[in-house]
Amino acid sequence: MYLCDVRLGLDLNIDKGTIGALKGAGIWPFAISIILWSLIIDRIGYKIAMLFSFLSYLIYAAMAFMAYSAIHGVTGEALVAGQKNAFNLLYWGSVILGLGNGTVEAFINPVVATMFSKDKTKWLNILHAGWPGGLVVGGLCTISLADVAKTGDWRIVLGLVLAPAVVYLFMLIGAKFPKNEREAAGVGYVDMLKELGVFGAFVAFALIFAQLDQVPELKAVFFNANAKWIYTAIVAIVFGVITRSFGRPLLAFMIVIMMPLATTEIGTDGWISGLMEKPMEAAGKNPGWVLIYTSAIMMVLRFFAGPIVHKFSAIGLLVISAILAIAGLTALSYTGNSGLFAIFAAATLYAFGKTFFWPTMLGITAEQSPKGGALTLNAMSGIGMLAVGILGFPFIGGLQEDTTTKLIAAKNPALVQQITTDQSYVLGPYKAVDPAKAAGVTSDADKATIVEATKHGQFSALGKMALFPTFMLACYLAMFFYFKSRGGYKAVDINASH
Repeated sequence: MYLCDVRLGLDLNIDKGTIGALKGAGIWPFAISIILWSLIIDRIGYKIAMLFSFLSYLIYAAMAFMAYSAIHGVTGEALVAGQKNAFNLLYWGSVILGLGNGTVEAFINPVVATMFSKDKTKWLNILHAGWPGGLVVGGLCTISLADVAKTGDWRIVLGLVLAPAVVYLFMLIGAKFPKNEREAAGVGYVDMLKELGVFGAFVAFALIFAQLDQVPELKAVFFNANAKWIYTAIVAIVFGVITRSFGRPLLAFMIVIMMPLATTEIGTDGWISGLMEKPMEAAGKNPGWVLIYTSAIMMVLRFFAGPIVHKFSAIGLLVISAILAIAGLTALSYTGNSGLFAIFAAATLYAFGKTFFWPTMLGITAEQSPKGGALTLNAMSGIGMLAVGILGFPFIGGLQEDTTTKLIAAKNPALVQQITTDQSYVLGPYKAVDPAKAAGVTSDADKATIVEATKHGQFSALGKMALFPTFMLACYLAMFFYFKSRGGYKAVDINASH
């Protein structure tokens, strides 16, 4: 859970950009740790990884409490020094928390795939019902503690992470973890690396180094203009020398799919919630109920994934999901002038579409690449998370700004020149509305044009986002017909293939 931006800004005396960096510090270590842990987790054991994650939560809570103490009860120069110290504590505490979260993902996916080796897609869907389930619980806590987050003791808010962490520790501390399916079948470490191969390693570490390159504290020491590509090339060459393998072709194909998938599922969530914020407030409701509603749908559906997978197959389920996601995003793009009911109806359709994407892709990875063990399974998750952070979120923002500025330009070319600024991101340049320049507009007509264009730009851009699940649908159909030509979809038996 995060504190509200206003509270962070006031307590730490930081701007919105710095607040964004603080929030991001809890996200990028999550994705990176998933991949890196997968390289060693079979060697060190799942229990050690579990204990490391719990220790991460404990350290984060302690650093958050220290940050609160650093800025309360002091004034003057001591407060200025305390604010700097508090920011550093929260920043690096968030990094540690992200590493802990990624560690949980790194061991729980292969554990479930090993325990339920004959029905992986079903049980990975059930496991990942915990993600939206956590959003439901977190959303309810956020709503109930809204006043505390704004004006009260925010140690209560940040300290909530300890509650599930302690439960999780007592649940697993005495558990006997199974030996990984790959190791039990006698598949060697190098054979595991071969499944990912040069292609998978190149994509994964290109994203890792691109993400690290965006962290100012690391960029200043380890990265120059071309360092990320040099590091990526070195890793790919090492993988090539060790494995002499491009990687499993089907896995490489799925890695390509995973990047737009992550953007479709995770990238649009915050955007859709933002679109519903004003209608929800107009109806006198907390906007957080939107996230709780869509997350509850996902949680329930994932629990009942077994019969659906049995009826349609894993590939068939992904085909249906892509069609529903396309319909949902397209429907949302036409709700700009609609009421709350129409927006909720379209969002419900979209929620049904995106529900099975992530865990079913993991299930297919585990079923088709069992020799890859924890590495291929978790690399898929890590690549998805990194892709949405590095490519997806900036693309969505750039698409929204581009759509908005074009709508303004169509009505008032002079105005768009007055209020926009040139920006760029990984995929290229774009024009964006500068908030400060827009706030300086004095004409009521021009203000109305900006507001209307921004609103329509948001909804119109959602329709363009349907291109991602459309691409995914084409890929899933190709996979469907590929497996059909081989007698239908069947999981690979690791013991028969080794």
